[in-house]
Amino acid sequence: MALINSVKLQTAAYASFISILVLWIIHIIASMLGMELGWLGILPRHVVGLKGILFAPLIHDNFQHLFYNSMPLLVMVGMITFFYRKVAIRSISMMYVLTGLAVWLFARPVFHIGASGVVYALVSFVFFSGLFRRNVRSIILALVVTMLYSGMVTGIFPNQQGISWESHLFGAVIGLYVAYFYKNEIEHDQMGAESPWVRTKDLPEEEGQFFFDRETFEKTRAERRAEIERLREIERQQADNVRITWTSDRTDNNHTS
Repeated sequence: MALINSVKLQTAAYASFISILVLWIIHIIASMLGMELGWLGILPRHVVGLKGILFAPLIHDNFQHLFYNSMPLLVMVGMITFFYRKVAIRSISMMYVLTGLAVWLFARPVFHIGASGVVYALVSFVFFSGLFRRNVRSIILALVVTMLYSGMVTGIFPNQQGISWESHLFGAVIGLYVAYFYKNEIEHDQMGAESPWVRTKDLPEEEGQFFFDRETFEKTRAERRAEIERLREIERQQADNVRITWTSDRTDNNHTS
């Protein structure tokens, strides 16, 4: 188990580092060469803007913009890769593409760049996974991201000039959708662990879901009921014997008198 966790941690750290490194390399090279990459962003409802679905999260306006997106991206990619390893690649890819597509379909017709929409999707995914999965670990992770990034809620409102609030809003919605989509994907290290909020009587009782043959438990119950009935019968017989003895003594006394 320790070896498995070590590998998972290394994989998560590697994925986080690579995702941030790519962003910084692109921005540093563009800055050094004086390249303007804004045209690679998403231009909603224009064919030329479709390429932004893939490239917009890789492009940033300045180093400050890049830095603000790098820290939560580093944390969230690592968290999802480590704790939701089974669906990490699929869920992150899904959020990446669907967030960009939603911006292209519904946002204002200006170029949208930056990874903030993806960041909102990742945070939303972890938060709502806690609500949908309802196991202890996912709930704890949801509380952690709430404490770390609750202030991001203000970013979904159109109250700041030059901010793609649509990317933030659609990212949060897509994160919710993906969390619901994968809510039944149980991680390998949690198989067999029962949620404390799941009632046993609500679970289906198919034969294949039990390790032992159900007849084992049914026979035990039948034998237990038979034993209880046998003991009750013995008690009834003993009670009848006492009643008969008491009645015959009384008759003898009356007859003697």
